[in-house]
Amino acid sequence: MPGAVSARPKLSGRLHHIEIWVADLDRGVQSIGWLLERLGFPARENWKDGVSYGGEGFYVVLESGPDVAPEGHHRRRPGVNHLAFAAGTRSEVDLLARRATSHGWTLLFADRHPFAGGPGHYAAYLENDEGFEVELVADEPG
Repeated sequence: MPGAVSARPKLSGRLHHIEIWVADLDRGVQSIGWLLERLGFPARENWKDGVSYGGEGFYVVLESGPDVAPEGHHRRRPGVNHLAFAAGTRSEVDLLARRATSHGWTLLFADRHPFAGGPGHYAAYLENDEGFEVELVADEPG
């Protein structure tokens, strides 16, 4: 029927999963895995060279193994610069950013924190020791 609206939600175009290759799986689990679990992505499967976090609709994989090139990741090289996550209220973003420092994360742009993304954008930008960057965005307006 022309013009009819389907009751089925559109699935194309949504992210299905993200796969992050790390040089050292144990270190990746300690930093990225720890943060994913705090953001509501529980560990769900693991195998010799990897672990997945999340649910049925979307998940994140951390993987290491013989196919990972030895050069290492750098957020300023071509490719993905960072992942941004909704991280709750401003106080929840602040608490998570503080706790992340004991799990291998460093605050980026400390001189402009928490408005490094602009005056109306409250967020914490973090980088781990492998060079992966995440942005924790507050859901409250700036």
